[in-house]
Amino acid sequence: MGPERNILAFGDSLFAGYGLEEGESYPARLEMALRAKGVNADIVNAGVSGDTTAAGRLRLAFTLDAQEEKPDLFILELGGNDMLRGLSPAETRANLAAMLEELKQRGIPVLLMGMRAPPNYGPDYQRDFDAIYADLAQEYSADLVPFWLESIYEQQNLFQADRIHPTEQGIEELVEATLSDVRAALPETDEG
Repeated sequence: MGPERNILAFGDSLFAGYGLEEGESYPARLEMALRAKGVNADIVNAGVSGDTTAAGRLRLAFTLDAQEEKPDLFILELGGNDMLRGLSPAETRANLAAMLEELKQRGIPVLLMGMRAPPNYGPDYQRDFDAIYADLAQEYSADLVPFWLESIYEQQNLFQADRIHPTEQGIEELVEATLSDVRAALPETDEG
């Protein structure tokens, strides 16, 4: 199976597995899917329900310092709660940029999970918010999934009653849709 690949999945309720059974979260299912493809993945789920980018920024260094080994890959999934609370895209961008800067200084590769604002937020907000992820991925040489809920976004049956959090089946679809992105973002190992 090869060397162990340590992945830190850092996000909000979409990673924490809100409303799902233990072992059904995106990071847990992603680990299983990677292992099924022969990648010896060990994914730490650092998803905290309700986290904004500001909250993530506050806990980033502590979370990284608490890891036994430096992660081979850091999956950053934050911004949805900023949007739900109507925080300014400039604030979201600044917080994500600060986290990407910290990760860059520590030499940790990043896969950024992009979000999109729904049209009801208005065209200006939508434009400003939607540009954040691609801009920052380019600026910090991070890998990017442009809109990581893309594969299930139009399918309400893959969301829980709140229409925000994916069902177990929704998570399976997301893992399938993003597995190749995660594999591509994992740095090559010296072995093999």
